[in-house]
Amino acid sequence: MSDKIFVCAAWPYTNGYLHLGHLAGCYMAADIFARYHRLKGDRVLMVSGSDQHGTPVTLRAEEEGVSPQVIVDRFRASQLEVWERLGITFDLFTTTGTENHKQTVQDIFLKLLDKGLIYKANTTQLYDAEAKRFLPDRYVEGACPFCGNPKARGDQCDNCGKPMDPLELKNPRSRLSGSAPVPRESEHFFLKLSALQDPLLQWVRKRTHWRPNVLNFTTHYLEEGLHDRAITRDITWGVPIPLPGYEDKRIYVWFEACIGYLSAAKEWAQREGQPDAWKEFWGDPSCKSYYFLGKDNIPFHTIIWPGMLIGYGQGLNLPYDVPANEYMNLGGGKFSKSEHRAVWVPDYLERYDPDPLRYYIAANMPETGDTEFSWQEFVRRNNDELVATYGNLAHRVLSFIGRNFGAKVPQPGPLTTEDDAMLKKVDEAMAAVARELSACHFREALRHIMALAQESNRYLDAQAPWRTRRENPERAAASLYVTMCAIAGLKTLAYPFLPFSAQKLHGLLGFSGDVASAGWTAQRPTPGTPLPEPQALFTKLDDSVVEAEEQRMVGV
Repeated sequence: MSDKIFVCAAWPYTNGYLHLGHLAGCYMAADIFARYHRLKGDRVLMVSGSDQHGTPVTLRAEEEGVSPQVIVDRFRASQLEVWERLGITFDLFTTTGTENHKQTVQDIFLKLLDKGLIYKANTTQLYDAEAKRFLPDRYVEGACPFCGNPKARGDQCDNCGKPMDPLELKNPRSRLSGSAPVPRESEHFFLKLSALQDPLLQWVRKRTHWRPNVLNFTTHYLEEGLHDRAITRDITWGVPIPLPGYEDKRIYVWFEACIGYLSAAKEWAQREGQPDAWKEFWGDPSCKSYYFLGKDNIPFHTIIWPGMLIGYGQGLNLPYDVPANEYMNLGGGKFSKSEHRAVWVPDYLERYDPDPLRYYIAANMPETGDTEFSWQEFVRRNNDELVATYGNLAHRVLSFIGRNFGAKVPQPGPLTTEDDAMLKKVDEAMAAVARELSACHFREALRHIMALAQESNRYLDAQAPWRTRRENPERAAASLYVTMCAIAGLKTLAYPFLPFSAQKLHGLLGFSGDVASAGWTAQRPTPGTPLPEPQALFTKLDDSVVEAEEQRMVGV
């Protein structure tokens, strides 16, 4: 019986190009997970979109002297191109600028207001006297009151992960003028998080399947006590407040963006010509929703968004799992668009194939702790693992068959206990990888795949068909056929991680159509099937790549 799986990936700001940190934080994991579940026949919906209303967008626009929409259009186009070229398979990658999103946000706002979970109050905000304007959260920087990080933002500290109010910053300074802002009063709307603390804590304590870092962080934050937070700001870029008299204020991005998961599902349903289809992913209790994001977004997805859903009270599903990743760092520090400290994905894709990057990120995915990107390790993994272990296995088998068996899948004779043992290992790998991927353990799943590739190489070397070909061609044919079966299993196992090379290998093994059409099964080639001319799956990289790429990196 198939399952219903709703895959949500964090919404990237449209203020700059995507870098490898973004991929490692959530997008690669989300795509691997969605591809796997589609392959096994589950009903999957994977959504995200461009977050166009955040202050990072307006900051970039002001720096360049253009409208925010110019920034949005430029970087959204780049995001869409990256997803296509890298093979990230969103069912819908929309934007927070749609009318559908605005209506969904305003509906939730009004219902929470009607229930008393949103209220008006005067609040003190920071005001830049030189720029003559109130400062949204990210327009303010200062020292974190919790950990002392001197570069904390007014909405959150990237070092300790705690959300905050700009007024809590020590030694605050305006990012517009560099001056010290002054406190001033302004009327705003607040989300009554304090009223949602108890139901949230009861719910979170039952999430024992969550990753320990996510569960511990969330539980600790809730046990400290929730405070009401302003959800509107004195800005004119964003979703309007659906009440008269607030034309110069907007619903703030941290309240609005998570609603995008719901609005995106509704938009997808409309596009499919089935306006109510979104309800099977939001209203069916059997549907499991997974939220993929970086650790800096944990509280917004495990506390604030579930709290909003509880308060909204329309029977919508709360997150089943929030498999947040830690950071993939660069040169000892985190990737940063604002500091231009990154390996930009568009630049990478101009020079290299997508699958080696997908492989590297999956093999080094920061699931339980921070990891480090290095070009030296990237080249090593490409050459030693993809080329030498996996790609070479397929190429030497198919080349040997092409030369000695008429370029057709060999007809095996009776199988030996060694043959049966090899085929059993393929089935065991299928079960192990399925188990790990279902639990969002991507590195461990990939480890099983490469272990099967290594075992297949050992089996081939032990059987040595290049020696048995003359004195016992039937035995040579059988061992080559079994190895082809193992390679066919590998291309299915690798497909969620390496979709482009898996499709290529699918054809090289004599199969037709889309690699995903066969489903989550270890296909066996049909004896006698003609095989095309063998091709290398991966390209070996010269060691000079390391020095060349390190010189390209800015700020490291």
